[in-house]
Amino acid sequence: MLCMAENWDHVIENKSTWRDVDVNELVRYRDLILLLVRRDFVAVYKQTILGPAWFLIQPILTTLMFTVVFGNIANISTDGLPHLVFYLSGLTLWNYFSGCFTATSETFVQNANIFGKVYFPRLVMPLSIVISKLITFGIQFVLFLVIYFFYFFTGAPLQPNIYLLTLPLLVLITAGLALGFGLIITSLTTKYRDMRFLLQFAIQLAMYATPIIYPLSVTEGTLRTVILANPMSSLVEAFRFAFTGTGAFNWVYLGYSFGFMVVLMVAGTLIFYKTQKNFMDTV
Repeated sequence: MLCMAENWDHVIENKSTWRDVDVNELVRYRDLILLLVRRDFVAVYKQTILGPAWFLIQPILTTLMFTVVFGNIANISTDGLPHLVFYLSGLTLWNYFSGCFTATSETFVQNANIFGKVYFPRLVMPLSIVISKLITFGIQFVLFLVIYFFYFFTGAPLQPNIYLLTLPLLVLITAGLALGFGLIITSLTTKYRDMRFLLQFAIQLAMYATPIIYPLSVTEGTLRTVILANPMSSLVEAFRFAFTGTGAFNWVYLGYSFGFMVVLMVAGTLIFYKTQKNFMDTV
């Protein structure tokens, strides 16, 4: 029996430490990841009248609401940028973060039946969500570019610059932040279901703590410090600055966001791996 055990091609065992994270195993399950990406993307608006058009309708309606409420009624500064460009430049990256965060935070609860029947690396699920949401981000990014170039060619004060090259880095950090937060929350919700009810409120609150409906330039003192403590703030500002030349692009702030993301990913993965050992007893 000992000889037979030594000849197994694959051994399934509990993994609960950072050293147990097997990247090669995730690569071997890449076909499953792609299948889940397709499922996540198609299933969002399946059996709806407008279908994928909702990927565009949602940011358009939100941007128009921000324009009326915050731009025209509240008259909040946009640093001289057209309202549509200003708000979309913040929403495009934020929607990717909030979408990934919300979906990954329900990994254990939504997939309990699958996890209880068949083995595959549990980390495949949240990774597939982050990738599928990247497709949504791409669609909304194209919408932003259409509106951006409309104003650019009509003479709006938009100054694209070399920092456009940092866009992949900004998206990567955003994905890491959403994944890290999501792994922690989904682990907590296996025992504390209250987290699911608090999550939507927390995301809305975090959005107002991010310079999306207002520029960072209107904040000062303690308020500015609090806003910059939000790791998404520097990413949104950098994204806006790269396309418009207006905002704040600061490598120190981005370094803080990157460091925050690394710590969050490590902590989230550790908690996720510890939770997966016995989450079926509590879900």
